[in-house]
Amino acid sequence: MWHLHRAERADALVRALGELLAEPLEDPFASEVVAVPARGVERWLAQQLSHRLGAAGGRADGVCAGVAFPSPTALVAEVVSAAAGVGADEDPWLPERAVWPLVEVIDESVGEPWCAPLGAHLDSRTDNTGQGRRYAVARHLADLFAAYAAHRPAMLTAWLAGATVGESAADLNWQPELYRRLRARIDAPSPAERLEVACAALRADPAVAPLPARLSVFGPTRLPAEHLAVLAALAEHREVHLWLPHPSPALWSALQPPPAVPHRRTDPTAATPRHPLLGSLGRDARELQLRLAAAAPQRVDVHHPVPERPAATLLEHLQADLRHDRAPDGGFALRPDDRSVQVHSCHGPDRQVEVLREVVLGLLQSDPTLEPRDVLVMCPDVETFAPLVSACFGLADGPDAHPGQHLQVRLADRALRQVNPLLDTVAQLLELADARVTASQLLDLLATAPVRRRFDLDEADLDRLRELVHRSGVRWGLDAAHRAPFQLDGFPQNTWSAGLDRLLLGVTMSGAEHDWLGTALPMDEVESGDVARVGRLAEFVDRVAAVLAGLAGAQPLERWIALLVHGLDVLTLATGTDEWQGSQARAELAAAGRAAGPHAATVALGLADVRGLLAERLRGRPTRANFRTGTLTVATLVPMRSVPHRVICLLGMDDGVFPRAGVPDGDDVLAREPLVGERDPRSEDRQLLLDAICAATEHLVVVHSGADERSGARRPPAVPLGELLDTVAATAGPGALEQVVVRHPLQPFDPANFGSSVPFSFDRAELAGARAAAGSKSPPAPFLAEPLPPTEDPGVVSLDELVAFVEHPTKEFLRQRVGLSLFTADEQQADALPVDLDGLATWAVGDRLLRDRLAGHPLDRCRQAEWRRGELPPGALGERVLAGVLDDVEPLVSAALPHRVGEPQDRDVDVALPDGTRVVGTVGGLHVSGTNGSGTNSSVLLRVEFSRLAAKQRVRAWVRLLALTAATREPWRAVTIGRGTRFGLSMATAGPLDPERAAGVLAELVALRRAGLREPLPLPTVAGHTYATTRRGGADAGAALEEALRKWSTGAGAERNDAAHVRVWGPAAGPEVLSAPGAPGGEPTRFGALALQVWNPLLGAEDVVRL
Repeated sequence: MWHLHRAERADALVRALGELLAEPLEDPFASEVVAVPARGVERWLAQQLSHRLGAAGGRADGVCAGVAFPSPTALVAEVVSAAAGVGADEDPWLPERAVWPLVEVIDESVGEPWCAPLGAHLDSRTDNTGQGRRYAVARHLADLFAAYAAHRPAMLTAWLAGATVGESAADLNWQPELYRRLRARIDAPSPAERLEVACAALRADPAVAPLPARLSVFGPTRLPAEHLAVLAALAEHREVHLWLPHPSPALWSALQPPPAVPHRRTDPTAATPRHPLLGSLGRDARELQLRLAAAAPQRVDVHHPVPERPAATLLEHLQADLRHDRAPDGGFALRPDDRSVQVHSCHGPDRQVEVLREVVLGLLQSDPTLEPRDVLVMCPDVETFAPLVSACFGLADGPDAHPGQHLQVRLADRALRQVNPLLDTVAQLLELADARVTASQLLDLLATAPVRRRFDLDEADLDRLRELVHRSGVRWGLDAAHRAPFQLDGFPQNTWSAGLDRLLLGVTMSGAEHDWLGTALPMDEVESGDVARVGRLAEFVDRVAAVLAGLAGAQPLERWIALLVHGLDVLTLATGTDEWQGSQARAELAAAGRAAGPHAATVALGLADVRGLLAERLRGRPTRANFRTGTLTVATLVPMRSVPHRVICLLGMDDGVFPRAGVPDGDDVLAREPLVGERDPRSEDRQLLLDAICAATEHLVVVHSGADERSGARRPPAVPLGELLDTVAATAGPGALEQVVVRHPLQPFDPANFGSSVPFSFDRAELAGARAAAGSKSPPAPFLAEPLPPTEDPGVVSLDELVAFVEHPTKEFLRQRVGLSLFTADEQQADALPVDLDGLATWAVGDRLLRDRLAGHPLDRCRQAEWRRGELPPGALGERVLAGVLDDVEPLVSAALPHRVGEPQDRDVDVALPDGTRVVGTVGGLHVSGTNGSGTNSSVLLRVEFSRLAAKQRVRAWVRLLALTAATREPWRAVTIGRGTRFGLSMATAGPLDPERAAGVLAELVALRRAGLREPLPLPTVAGHTYATTRRGGADAGAALEEALRKWSTGAGAERNDAAHVRVWGPAAGPEVLSAPGAPGGEPTRFGALALQVWNPLLGAEDVVRL
């Protein structure tokens, strides 16, 4: 007998279910059967029943035991299998098993006329194994056939009898013939045939089903025709109790089901609901009622009312209107403190989670009886929000942590590859198998915890390996042969093989002498501490290459699984508390093989097929252990649907995400002319929203993106959310939306979050930021309020440090006194082969070629070495770049030849200054030739630069010339050659200098350095050179300052944008840096005085000419 139990909330149904189960079955050893739609519902139901079953004296100290909680699908499958004599685990018609004979049928039939549409689809794309999309198409069709069996078994029975599809799907007439041939190939009764046999057997002999005398189905929102047929057959001899949450007993009573199940487009009951939300969101519940009326016309219908009281809050009033199917009349008076319905409009996902955290904390603070377990967060896209939720909750670090960090959160149903890194490794291997295998892909794989553990690498090792791989030139491809599918097998550079060869040769050889092996030039940057790291990297890449070599071609599924297990064995290591990851990963792979059945061994699969097969196993599958654990639960919308909670939060309810976008399936016969009760994902999502509204007992919180996080442009709410807001306005008046909808500012430190008497935010750090933002604005404090005390002077100054200071005083101050080294951010690992070089990369190539040519290496050897570095574009593109660079290099080499007398030498210098300070260091690039024909010394300090000859190159040579002259007391000249400003070459020549004068200027620079290490000096190099040059040309100080300011603040290369200058003077440093007044009697500005002090001696001793 059918027993239909209805209630507006599931907790009312639980009470009645507990009373039913409290009456023992006739067989004391039989287990009760309560079918549930999801694991979360199972956990909640078991906990609720444990408060009632076996409880003594009205206490909630009972136990829920001897109750089985299968899903309705599993229950029906078990009954049909038992009645039809087919084991559920051996059913050849399961989609994961039927796909294999279906592949064979398609292969045999694809050339026949009736199969022409399917053949044309399969021929449109084929991979190199010839398998094309067979598996993906066959699996899709197997899923469709399973859906037909569940929803329209009579249609399949007619197909087997020779019928075709109707006129609405005439283009799908190939499906009945395909199904008939599949039936012949499997040679076992189809699900539709088994259903008829099973239902007849159940009616004739109830003992064929191993079920107790009564059973229950709790909380369904949709029951396919197959389920209804089996339950109806069971109801002939058993009590079948259907426990149905339904939002409106009034609508249930008002609905007049037609005598037969209608098509959805002709449903005469669609206009019956009077409440707008029942009409727009409640279609699934209404259609289930129509299905039940047709399947169980003779039933006991029991309504379990929820105790009703006068609606005091907006949420209660909405639920009351739904209960009575009452159109809103706008008469509800919303109290100012009513926060029972909250809609929070935010800027993007990050801000949504921050706002949700503050809302939950506010509710917990305002009601001491509320606990985290009373709060349920449901999210349609849990994978997007999971890392954000993890970052905002449950990571308390110290007493000053945000209070929300102390809340423990359980993410209930994430994808397996997100929680088990070994399964993610499996997915990555399948992705790499036909990919380019870029540098970043393999480095990211190496950085995962199980792979890193296998190769004994830590974070420092990974950082260093990333740097070495970047410098070795690896871009993509395992080797030249691996690039063959991309028509680049003739270019071995930039592959993993070439890069590793460079690294491994760099362990034992130097690339400076241009001794290479094959196509590999040793890399000089490999240090002694890198040897073990490079060896482990080479072993890792070698193992990956071996694994990927096996993941190719067409192979049986068993072989694919063995290869993937082998890949886990050689690439990963799970130890200690992570050992479960290895067990689970191997178990999932083994389960995929078992689920396919023995038929899979006869079908060869391609890579795309295996990806599709394993994708389902790597998706989220919630387990009951993840729900109702006493913590705040975050889950998708389905597992906890209709489960009452005091607070229900809906997160990420964004337009375009909710409801799910339904993509029409052109192969689905059901979709052409759907009947009521058949699945529609968008309608299902709408019903989920209605269920959430009804399940919230005190607060309903909806959080969505109402504005773009970048532009701030308004975004419309999701359509169902907009319908809810329209209903709120119709219930409590349009003004209610001003209270219900909260539009949050972009930043958590916005003063608006702390402006009311009861601040919205609990974040103390953001409060400090808000106070700072709301405080009075004043100019930023100077970098230093007063100069630092002098450094402990050891009496020795390094020449290199003095050169670095004069070249960039501010940078050296930060490095030596603040301990701050400013590095230019390294480029991200490039994965694409270069097709052109930017300015910096071109300079690097030119500088290397220039050094090599000056060192005497033949031009051809230099070219070959540069090709082997892997930094040039491939083929003719690289030849063009190399030719252009050499066109600049060779004139520089020629210009340097007259000054390169003999081999370059180094000379140590040690200059004793009048105050006792010594300047010590080594000066290189010296060419000594004694005296020339006129009797003067022609020895030079020679620097040849691929860069354009600019101020920093000249002052660098000048300081070294001062030290060399003062130390040796010989007439040295400094010759610096570089490229011209626009074209040609430039040469700067300084000296010979008087040794005493050189020592005096050097002493002034040392004194300037002492001052510059106490405070940042306003002495940018280019602007200082410009000022001094302009003044020496006869201009007054004002004109010189104007020219210097152009260099300081104008153009992309403005010196104020230098990282050190930004750090000291701020990102908006203006002319005030250079315009500060100077000492009386000198230059009007301090900058001007410093510029003349540094540059006047150089400009007076230097001659710059164009060559």
